[in-house]
Amino acid sequence: MKRDLWDKVRAERPLIHNVTNIVVANFSANGLLAIGASPVMASAVEEVAEMATVSDALVLNIGTLDATTERTMIRAGQAANAAGRPIVFDPVGVGATAFRRQVATAILEQVQVTVIRGNAGEMATLIDRTAHARGVDTGEALQDVTDVAREAAKRYRCVVAMTGETDVVSDGDVTIEIKGGTETMTRTTGTGCLLSAVVGAFLAVEADAMTATSTALAGYARCGELATARAEGSGDFPIHFLNELGKMTAVELPSDRIEVVS
Repeated sequence: MKRDLWDKVRAERPLIHNVTNIVVANFSANGLLAIGASPVMASAVEEVAEMATVSDALVLNIGTLDATTERTMIRAGQAANAAGRPIVFDPVGVGATAFRRQVATAILEQVQVTVIRGNAGEMATLIDRTAHARGVDTGEALQDVTDVAREAAKRYRCVVAMTGETDVVSDGDVTIEIKGGTETMTRTTGTGCLLSAVVGAFLAVEADAMTATSTALAGYARCGELATARAEGSGDFPIHFLNELGKMTAVELPSDRIEVVS
């Protein structure tokens, strides 16, 4: 973990291209602005390749699919690959339908992603493990979540960020656990999707994907804890959470949340 990356994002203001779902676009944009990044939410197939090339990172989120999503995301991803830009893939609810699995498979076959960010059920689906994942936040507890993360990382040759009660980040060789966060975060629509966008911003300023991802997750969880302490409930939690994202610095980031497990 490099604690000063939170300050570096604010100083460099990377442009993050999001091809994301309609439910979370506004929250993701505001969250990126809060940490100091610049969001662009371009999803027209006619312009995504150009936008991916001029941006500093690309985030692909399959939360709300339609007939053109697959082509749009693959075009953006291939352009980002050609330009050497990091890519975060968020396979939202991939286990829910055959269509979602088809789109996720096509993207991962044709685009080399830098980080896959999802929950245990989504990761299990991506590696053909059995898990119940009907909704976007579900995922049956697996016997060894670190094993799932490692296998997914090896299969797709990327870093996997698997979020849950304890977050797991793996590149297939090194696996770490990150503790923190609160249950309130799971009751607010878009916190997971925004996290994927935040990881994209950190990848834009830090070449080491493990370092960028773990630092983003550790600080994000801490912001959730601080916001929960200030909020009256899930209604005003998003406001406090965005405020905490805007205030997070190297000084505020705990240094004891990360443990190497393999």
